Amino acid sequence: MTRPNWQADPSEIAAIVAARHGDPFAVLGPHETGDGLVIRAFIPSVQTLTVETPQGQPVAELELIHPDGFFEGLAAIDPGAPYVLAASNGQSQWRFADPYAFPPFLGAMDDHLFVEGAHRKLYERLGAHVTRHVGVEGTNFAVWAPNARRVSVVGDFNQWDGRRAQMRKRVDSGIWEIFLPGVAAGAVYKYEILGRDGHLLPLKADPFGFEAELRPSTASVVASPAPYRWGDEIYLRARAERDPRRAPMSIYEVHLPSWRKADGWRFLTYDELADQLVPYAADMGFTHIELLPINEHPLDASWGYQPIGLFAPTRRHGDAQGFKRFVDRAHQAGLGVILDWVPAHFPTDEHGLAQFDGGPLYEHPDPRRGFHPDWNTAIYDYGRREVSNFLIANALYWCDRFHIDALRVDAVASMLYLDYSRDPGEWAPNPDGSNDNKDAVAFLQNVNTLVYGLYPGVITIAEESTSWAGVTRPVDMGGLGFGFKWNMGWMNDTLRYMSSDPVYRKWRHNEITFGLLYAFAENFVLPLSHDEVVHGKGAIVSKMPGDEWRRFAGARAYYGFMWGHPGKKLLFMGQEFGQTSEWDYARELEWGLLAHAFHKGLRDFIRDLNHLYRSHEALHARDCESEGFEWVVVDDAASSVFAFLRYGARTRPILVVSNFTPVPRPNYRLGLPYAGRWREILNSDASLYGGSGQGNLGGVEAKEEGFAGFPAMAEIQIPPLATLFFEFDNAGLQ
Repeated sequence: MTRPNWQADPSEIAAIVAARHGDPFAVLGPHETGDGLVIRAFIPSVQTLTVETPQGQPVAELELIHPDGFFEGLAAIDPGAPYVLAASNGQSQWRFADPYAFPPFLGAMDDHLFVEGAHRKLYERLGAHVTRHVGVEGTNFAVWAPNARRVSVVGDFNQWDGRRAQMRKRVDSGIWEIFLPGVAAGAVYKYEILGRDGHLLPLKADPFGFEAELRPSTASVVASPAPYRWGDEIYLRARAERDPRRAPMSIYEVHLPSWRKADGWRFLTYDELADQLVPYAADMGFTHIELLPINEHPLDASWGYQPIGLFAPTRRHGDAQGFKRFVDRAHQAGLGVILDWVPAHFPTDEHGLAQFDGGPLYEHPDPRRGFHPDWNTAIYDYGRREVSNFLIANALYWCDRFHIDALRVDAVASMLYLDYSRDPGEWAPNPDGSNDNKDAVAFLQNVNTLVYGLYPGVITIAEESTSWAGVTRPVDMGGLGFGFKWNMGWMNDTLRYMSSDPVYRKWRHNEITFGLLYAFAENFVLPLSHDEVVHGKGAIVSKMPGDEWRRFAGARAYYGFMWGHPGKKLLFMGQEFGQTSEWDYARELEWGLLAHAFHKGLRDFIRDLNHLYRSHEALHARDCESEGFEWVVVDDAASSVFAFLRYGARTRPILVVSNFTPVPRPNYRLGLPYAGRWREILNSDASLYGGSGQGNLGGVEAKEEGFAGFPAMAEIQIPPLATLFFEFDNAGLQ
């Protein structure tokens, strides 16, 4: 018997049934033929399938051509006319719109911009988007897998059957897409991918998944399209007008899962964190909260630094709308929110980006450039424009959709150097033999240019631990274009100094002074981060030598010196009240310690230090300019005393004096730029902080007597293990 011309070729049917057809839309759905409109559908476990009008009027009964569920038949409807399919399996009946009857939702411009690496809002096109397409409610799905033979969306809505939602491939870009009618927010899904070699891969989470399941589950979740009504207009307007280099920046670094737990074990929700963390940080006088990565990640012990879902706030604390409420509340309380962002590497979990379509795609194909031996993670192929576009779109996504104020970019040094943590022979140099990763440099410059250009007031911060020149130099001047860089050298030097017994500090004097030789080479943040209180390093207070009194006095003196020193400030949670044990990601902070006087005193000192720092321009306005700093006492190694002046644009100068020995220094003489009254405005040795109560009540009078190169001289009382702040108090200077 001759097969009618409108019937599908048996080989095509077999490929559809086996889910191995490279172009399912060429077979399924409506197709015009010389005999009329033929409609084909593949619905497993269905006995009858009828074509109906949207109003329920039967149009045609489709014939079961293959026992696994392939139907086809002529239908007396006009091409392009809407229809639904009515299915029956003998026990139940249901009606649904045919996914293969819908046109593409992506366009040629999407393909072009993506392939060029220039699609700034790629997150509006790829991923899962609840929408109304050609008048029908459903969800658009789109994923990049150029080397795949076939890609399907699978989820509860189709019994995780990869034969049911085989996607359309856009050959110009390698993006696969499909519109699934009736799929709504909250649906759980993954992608089933047939690799280039014909092997079925482990199910993959959506690289653009905007929400995800709570670990240990690993599927993506269709996010709600409901718009969020922000209430932070005043904050954003002020942010756009602020010069961050000249504004105070005191950062409270937080790991959300372990800051505090509900009932001692449960993760706080984003709303509970907004109720507790936001007012705490604001009361403490911090200007920003920095969050260790909140992108979805499978392993708690990674602290978020091995993320799987770059676009999904972790489900540990709730959904994406909840995180928006957290940021909104922070802004309304005057706090900026900084996200740790990880474009340096990604984990090789089988449901993630690794070998995404059966081979290297997001990772560099050469393992000498595409694999981190230290972390057993993959390295992005920064030179591939689609990969670079993916990462850039992610950075812009957080600024756009979540109003994030800054991105602190993790492990920048590992991106910049081809031989990072590699021995000779384990890395591939550039053709000229150099070791700089030119693709990564161009990527970072591009990210910074776009963030600063598109979102006024948003900043980027590099965790860069080497002497790479120009990290914070503008891109048009040959720099990487970051706003700030973590000063790891300052941190290492000063912590070594403070960890030594005071009797030996006279021989380590340069560990305090050396940082000022390069303090203005970059725009620096002084970090006492999570990395300094784990893996046997001890908490900050525990690093201080001596008995309990000396440890807390030393910590207060050190913090005072840090807040007086040029550079923005960062302090990891728990160190503000002197947590004595190392940070444990699985437990909440030791909040019970605040019942003890030394811990409460340290916390109160940090609060007062923050408010002093924010309210006095001289302590922050010229953090990045050498004109804002002048040594007063730099060479008194025998006494371990340091003194310097901080200057603002027109405000009164601030004198900072530190004594890093337990020996009081009475009647200590130092030179000053002005004769007259210098008022003591903060003293880390004050009794209310747990100190000995020594100091300069009422201030000191500087005489018009030249001393140490200054026109005036004063004698001050320097308490043991203390930092003092003085403000010039004479009329004539504002």
